[in-house]
Amino acid sequence: MSDSSTRPMPRLFLIRHAETEWSLNGRHTGRTDIPLTSRGEEETKMRALQLVGTGKVLDPANMCMVFVSPRLRAHRTFHLLFDHTESVPPHIITEDVREWDYGDYEGLKPAEIKAINPNWTIWKDGCPGGESTTDMCSRVDTVIEKVRAHHKEYLEKGTVSRDVVIVAHGHFNRVFISRWIRFPLSLGTHFNVEPAGIAILSYNHRNLGEPALNALNLYAHVS
Repeated sequence: MSDSSTRPMPRLFLIRHAETEWSLNGRHTGRTDIPLTSRGEEETKMRALQLVGTGKVLDPANMCMVFVSPRLRAHRTFHLLFDHTESVPPHIITEDVREWDYGDYEGLKPAEIKAINPNWTIWKDGCPGGESTTDMCSRVDTVIEKVRAHHKEYLEKGTVSRDVVIVAHGHFNRVFISRWIRFPLSLGTHFNVEPAGIAILSYNHRNLGEPALNALNLYAHVS
């Protein structure tokens, strides 16, 4: 086993689920369980063959854990990506990485929400009947702590594999990126996270104290 000075730096692959009808038309999709579109399914199958497997970008042999949202669209994306491999990586289905709970605004388009509350923005107001910004920040920070614990164990001890993967959702991922680089949750308004896009998060200067965003929307079909 190589020592920590020669191990490649650990990474987190943050994946948004593939296309759904509601992601196409802009409806806020939190608790609602809807399937992928046929195009979303086919694009994910094609991407899986390109990107997932031994020696590829997403190599199951490098993965110590995959966190998957329980919503059908995320769970299905995970299986489309990994089921063709000889060894599906260790994974857990967890509500910790579910989408922001939109509460009273579930299923509404932004214009419909603005008609109810003209000054509303999720980044400062949260969602009535759902999760506040404080709720969301706390949940995401808890997941970040778990990811960094895996990364620390890998880098310092080499007793787990290098990479962590999260298969989740648009607003969750935007909040996650903001909090990963230790900015306020509201910075998420400046990130576009496309369906099936892959973000890579890691660290600068081989230092776990310097979290960084390496890439955003890799391999996504950008509308």
